[in-house]
Amino acid sequence: MRRSWLFLVMVGALAASSCGPGQVAVTAELEVPDPEMEGATLTRPIAELEVQFIPFDRDGVFDSLTSAFPTPEPEIPADLLAAQQEIAEAQAAWQAAEATWGSGRDRLQQISDELQTLNRAEARYVTLFNEFQDRERRVAQAERAKDQAFRTFTELQEGFIQRRDSMRIVKAQWADEAFAAVTEVFIAKAREAGQDFLVDTTDAQGYMLTDVPPGQWWVYAFYEQAYTELYWNLPITVERGAPVEVRLNPETAEVRPVF
Repeated sequence: MRRSWLFLVMVGALAASSCGPGQVAVTAELEVPDPEMEGATLTRPIAELEVQFIPFDRDGVFDSLTSAFPTPEPEIPADLLAAQQEIAEAQAAWQAAEATWGSGRDRLQQISDELQTLNRAEARYVTLFNEFQDRERRVAQAERAKDQAFRTFTELQEGFIQRRDSMRIVKAQWADEAFAAVTEVFIAKAREAGQDFLVDTTDAQGYMLTDVPPGQWWVYAFYEQAYTELYWNLPITVERGAPVEVRLNPETAEVRPVF
């Protein structure tokens, strides 16, 4: 099983800090394409993102277990990663072509509706009719481009899915053995730190404000996309007073391939 999917078992009440809590303010967001303007982007909040505050470095635990295991972690072949990237680009091209076709078709419908309200002798009618003919031709071209992009996308997937699934099985079997003791180590680390795991979830605006005891913490979260995963394991120092601000976005994340 993949590291980011490993379940963090809450280890029960541990010794709480003798001081009052500090606070951590988390903002989670993505940059997504603007459907209204080609080439532009919009900031979209990541709502309902589970964020965990861990009193030790979880990556360090996995690194130690990996080093101690006699068999190295299976690597994803470079050609398989390249094939996945090619598929991702083909899917993006298909979706862009579909959006172009859809917007053109919508405009055709708007023109058609307006033409029905006009007299054919009106100048506005002639202008719209000429636009309709031009757009109708372009929409037909866009539909052909959309269909070709979809065929390319589906053809690239053939053969890849089986190889990807086989790789998933190999990595999952290795992880099950290599990380068999991870829960025990997590519990021991939490007890050593004298703190429990804390969990909260971002709201509809991708924001959360959480009470966290003063000390050293790691902010852990992940957000899975179609072909990649945004992974965060960010160290912070919490003190009483002003909240510690943490931004979870692609710039602060480790981008991992999804397999």
